[in-house]
Amino acid sequence: MEVPVILGMWGGMEIPIIVGAAILLFGGSKIRDVARGLGAAKKEFQVGQAEADIAAERARAEARAQAEANAATATVAPAAAIQPPVTTPPAQP
Repeated sequence: MEVPVILGMWGGMEIPIIVGAAILLFGGSKIRDVARGLGAAKKEFQVGQAEADIAAERARAEARAQAEANAATATVAPAAAIQPPVTTPPAQP
């Protein structure tokens, strides 16, 4: 298991000391509330991300359908209908 860089500089005893100090300072119920809030925030973020993915896919599908509809209705002029450019002869001196 790879240890994150910030935890790599701490030994095995520092982490329990820091957690114990946090419990003493804030109390167990406050830490539970913070953890619960972080979990709810993570869940809300994931729901929002899923909704954004669905909206983006819907927009791509609509754009694809619009492009296909435009391509189907586009008409190409027949070659006989294209007129050559009209040129004027140079003036005679």
